[in-house]
Amino acid sequence: MKIAVVGTGYVGLVTGTCFAETGNEVVCIDNNADKVKSLKENKLPIYEPDLDVYFERNTKAGRLKFTTNLAEGIDGAKIIFLALPTPPGEDGSADLKYVLGVAEDLGKIIKDYVVVVNKSTVPVGTADKVRAKIAPNTKVAFDVVSNPEFLREGVAVEDFMKPERVVVGTRSERAKKLMEELYEPFVRQGNPVLFMDERSAEVSKYAANAFLATKISFMNEVANLCELVGADVDNVRKGIGTDSRIGKRFLFPGVGYGGSCFPKDVKALYYTSKENNYNFQILDSVMKVNDLQREKFYHTISNHFKGDLNGKTIAVWGLAFKPNTDDIREAPALYLLEKFLEAGAQVRAYDPEGINNVKQIFGDKVYFGKDKDDVLTGADFLVIVTEWNEFRSPDFDRITSSLNEKLIFDGRNLYSLPHVKELGYTYYSIGREIVKP
Repeated sequence: MKIAVVGTGYVGLVTGTCFAETGNEVVCIDNNADKVKSLKENKLPIYEPDLDVYFERNTKAGRLKFTTNLAEGIDGAKIIFLALPTPPGEDGSADLKYVLGVAEDLGKIIKDYVVVVNKSTVPVGTADKVRAKIAPNTKVAFDVVSNPEFLREGVAVEDFMKPERVVVGTRSERAKKLMEELYEPFVRQGNPVLFMDERSAEVSKYAANAFLATKISFMNEVANLCELVGADVDNVRKGIGTDSRIGKRFLFPGVGYGGSCFPKDVKALYYTSKENNYNFQILDSVMKVNDLQREKFYHTISNHFKGDLNGKTIAVWGLAFKPNTDDIREAPALYLLEKFLEAGAQVRAYDPEGINNVKQIFGDKVYFGKDKDDVLTGADFLVIVTEWNEFRSPDFDRITSSLNEKLIFDGRNLYSLPHVKELGYTYYSIGREIVKP
């Protein structure tokens, strides 16, 4: 099947590459000429495990191509995916100008029946708006489908190739048959393709991310209570996570969620509720707790030094919002770096993949190390913000010899309390006792 994917961001690249992997002929379209040129030269603009392998294999096979020409890219396509940015406004609403702009253009150039698929995360009612933009400009039959992505950054290729479920919003039998054919290779193990109306599909994406964000904020609140009452959040997490009604995932406390999905989607769902005169109180609390969590972590660090970080040199491990990605959007580390610099501290930071993106924000205000050991040299203490695997079992002898003080602030609870106590560290974590030598 020939498929067109409009937009070569995170979702568009993963979508196009994975559809090509199952034998489809895919053309990805983007109006950024420099980006398209780089993609044609086999240069990926994002880091995502295994994406480079699939990308190289399918570009070499000629199944995955790129163009800046919309008419050329969609020519002959049975399905057109819109994977365009929907940036949040100041009020939390999703900006649909890119999606609706392309939809209007499609109406002028489609020649035969086609299914237009909203793959971007879009507000409720967007399928209707896309349909309304296309219809006045064409006499050709078409359908608009909502097919939200449920990709976790860091395992997006695996999620796409082996989805737990595929959600398709359409009331058209013709579109349903095409979507069934397209996704059949991905669900052979029996995982469902769930067909529903377009609006239910749109709500499903927002509701899924909002619920997961709620679990994170809830667990951070529990962690804060544990610190006050002398409980250990790790024990509490195990105590509730074994309940099948709750589950073990997303119960790890930390410095808050970030990334391209949770912050944006929670805000958008909250905005939609306000538009419909409904006060979604839980989501309001989820957002407030998330903001407060990173602030609380900063104050823990600052309070240890009686509010004076001026002149301190701080080693920071982890910049991306989560491991196995270079995505720094809404990353807690950005807030912390800004606060450290405002307080007069010097920052030495390292991340396996996110450094180049953070450099674009901070430039030479921050020293970016070549590895995790490099940034320890001359630092007064260590702050851990992202739980990359390489941080889980470090050489503590090297840490001890490099830091001016045996002091760690761990925003991801990577180390056991008995271990760091035995090593003689002062160790702050989330929802657990403070370890002091």
